[in-house]
Order: sequence, then C-alpha cells, then structure tokens
Amino acid sequence: MDDLASLAGAVAVALLLCGCSAADYYWQSAHGEYEILAHAQPLDQAIAGATDARLKERLQLAQQIREFASQALGLPANGSYRRYSDLGRPFVIWNVFAAQRLSLAPRQWCYPVAGCVGYRGYFSEQQARDEAASLKSAGDDVFIGGVPAYSTLGWFDDPILSTFVRYPETEFARLLFHELAHQLLYVKGDTVFNESYATALSDEGLTRWIAAQPPPARARLDAERVRNERLRGEFERLIAQARVQLATVYASDAPAAAKVLQKEEVFAAMRADYESVKRGEPGLAGFDRWFAGYDDHGPNNASLASIAPYTERVPAFRALIADVHGDLAAFYARVRALAALDEPARDAALDVLANKPQRTQETRAR
Repeated sequence: MDDLASLAGAVAVALLLCGCSAADYYWQSAHGEYEILAHAQPLDQAIAGATDARLKERLQLAQQIREFASQALGLPANGSYRRYSDLGRPFVIWNVFAAQRLSLAPRQWCYPVAGCVGYRGYFSEQQARDEAASLKSAGDDVFIGGVPAYSTLGWFDDPILSTFVRYPETEFARLLFHELAHQLLYVKGDTVFNESYATALSDEGLTRWIAAQPPPARARLDAERVRNERLRGEFERLIAQARVQLATVYASDAPAAAKVLQKEEVFAAMRADYESVKRGEPGLAGFDRWFAGYDDHGPNNASLASIAPYTERVPAFRALIADVHGDLAAFYARVRALAALDEPARDAALDVLANKPQRTQETRAR
C-alpha cells in the first residue's frame, strides 16, 4: 500500500464531508500523519545509518519484537513497525480529555473511522492547549496527555517512533503488542473495550516474550516486569479508589456546591496518598506528570477519564485468556464474538467474565 497516496485520498474525502472547523482539525491530523510517514525509513536502512550505538541496538530489538508479535502472538504480519521515524519531539500527539465538573464520564468526539472516543488528539502541543483552554473556559475539567504512540488501525504502516524507541525493553514490547492488537481488532466507538482488550493482550504478549529469552535476559526482564507492574498497580489502586469515592459523591442528592467541596477533598486525599506511597516506592515518581495535571492544577475528572479505558475491563479479558487456556487464536475468536454484540450485551458478557457488577451510566461516555 502506498501510504502517502492513501492518506491524500482519505483526507480529501474527509474534508468534503465536514465543516470549516472540522476541516481545520482533519487538516492538522493529515499533515501530522504525513510528516511521520514521509520521514520513515526501513529499519535495516535506519540501523545501517545509525551513529548512536544505543539507537542501533533498540532498532535491532524492534525487529526481533516485531517478528515475535506475528509469529508467536498471531498479530498482523503487515508493514507496521518495520520502519523508523525520528520526530524530534517527546510525544507524537497530545490528547485532550474533558469531563463535566461533577461527572466521571468523558466528553466524546466522533470521527469517520474510529467512531466516538473520549479524547481529541493534536500533533501540536499548542493546539492541544488551545482546545483545553476553550473547554476549561466552558466549565469542564480538562487534561492533556502526551502520547508516545498510536495506531492507525492498519490504514497505514505505522513506524517505530523516536518518542518510544528508548523505552525499557518490557515497556517497549508491551507498547508494540498493544498497538498491533488494535490493528487486529477494533470496535468502533467503544474505547474501554478496545483499550482493555489491547492492554490484556499486551500483558500476555510480554509474559511470552520474556519466557522466550535466554535465562540471564529472562531473569532481568522478569524483574523489570514485576517492578513495573507493582508501580502500575499502586497507581491504578489510587485511581480506582478515587473513582469509587467520586461516583458516590456525584450520585448523591447533595447540593452542587457541597459536591464540589467533597470532590476537592477526594482529590486532595488521593494526592496525599500518592506522596505517602511514593516515599516507599521512589519509582512512582514517573507518575508525577499525571498528578501535576493540567497547568499544574492537579488531577481532576478528566485526568481519571484518561486512565479508565486502559484498566476498567482488563480483568475480564484476562479471565477470557485463562478461559481458553492461553490459546490466542481462540481468544481472538472470542473477542471477535464479543465485538459483534451490541454494547449492552457486550458489557453484560464482560461483567460475567470479570464477575463484577455492570458499569453504571455515570461511568459511561456522554
């Protein structure tokens, strides 16, 4: 597939179907994607030309992980992650999240291919900040999250990016497996399903990648994985605890002013808990950026909305992997069957798998 020609055609159609403000947004998206694709070079070529020994090593590792993804995990054997693009910036896009002042449900934006999702992505940090400022002035909680990678869902051959190529090996592998999982299966408009499925699959893929390594590397990578999972577990515990408390606050009959005060108390307690735990787990400092929030004003409803899709349904998908005894072909078949259901039936099936109560309307996207 000629990625650049396909991109031009897709953009032309999108611009014909939308209004002026939407056209501006799709134009920046198309320009950003074009820049990525235009500067990508085959991994063999990038490796041969690399003067940075560490970069060369990482690109060689990328080739190994990429082959493992297709051969051992049954993920797409296409042109994605077989090229490298140096972007010269810390993130490829900046996602803007927003939620009402007394709601955990993320604001939704709808797109022709992805459907409705709980964020709006920009290739320019300043444009993301402009959008966030507009939403904040309208009364929403807002959050901007820098994103190291994203999937075009197989429409284009996504390259390895400089924004994540130097990640620790375990996180690098998880990220590649996660993004390829989206190319294998994606449910239009159900972000929680898509991200939770990809997270569970990437965790399983990482376990298998580590098991396939020689003993010395296996021990090192397993220790790295355990440490990262412990840190993520602490972070997710704080998030889950705050969400439960806030859902109770927002669902109460208390006056709005009282709810705002209770909301502030919940977030203050979460920040204090984080600082306390961090004293015993210095590695948690990696989450300082998230806790700083938008313009250093701390976490809020939108911050929580940026995390929930990646965690909410993961237990159900892990249970599904166990249910098929680790047979990934059977797992994919079961996930496709779930994807074919309407959302209420899909949620009910996932609830059974996870053995937990159904999501409330409060936590669904508005």
